[in-house]
Amino acid sequence: MRPTPRAAGIVRKQKVMPSRAGTLAWHDRAVLTADDPRRPVLVRRGFVLEYLTLGWNVVGIVILATAAISARSVALAGFGLDSLIEIGASTVVVWELSGTGEDRQRRGLRLIGYAFTGLALYLLVQSTLDLATGYHPRHSPLGIGWTAVTAVAMFALAAGKARTGRELDNPVLRTEGRVTTIDGILATAVLLGLILNAAAGWWWADPAAGYVLVYYASREVREIFFRNEHS
Repeated sequence: MRPTPRAAGIVRKQKVMPSRAGTLAWHDRAVLTADDPRRPVLVRRGFVLEYLTLGWNVVGIVILATAAISARSVALAGFGLDSLIEIGASTVVVWELSGTGEDRQRRGLRLIGYAFTGLALYLLVQSTLDLATGYHPRHSPLGIGWTAVTAVAMFALAAGKARTGRELDNPVLRTEGRVTTIDGILATAVLLGLILNAAAGWWWADPAAGYVLVYYASREVREIFFRNEHS
């Protein structure tokens, strides 16, 4: 008897929902079945990526707290809070990867959505307060160094999560990869603000960049709670 496509884990053709451009397309997409030998490897890769993210952010909270207190920088303190949100999002994915089922995926997506909501609200309030009060942080070489390496690390981890989540067809891992991307963007924004403040005295660059992050986080909240919930 010839093996069925499902038993063999063969690529099958799937329908893609209309894109933002209003088009409908078909494409070949690798669908991994439960007995596909690649699935355990990809799941392990997902765990490794999340544990690396957790470890990096746990260390980062200590470094950021030290740098924020030394420089009296609201931006560095805020980035520490973002690291806490990233830890929560990574924990959700570790929890989700340990089980199966569509209901569990939906709960995981909602929890990540709540993390995005908290990040957007925090950035909105902090950026507005910084601009309104004209707060000038001190220079922070430690903050500049850490946010620079963190930006590189987060973008690399986000790319790995996006690829692994796509191959596993796991929406929770893909979504958390976007959380990590936003973490990298925020690290870049904070880094730029710290450099401009140190080099040119442009204290307002950091809170202004925060509004860009509010847009990204709000877009993901809309994607999770409206587009995914009604798909």
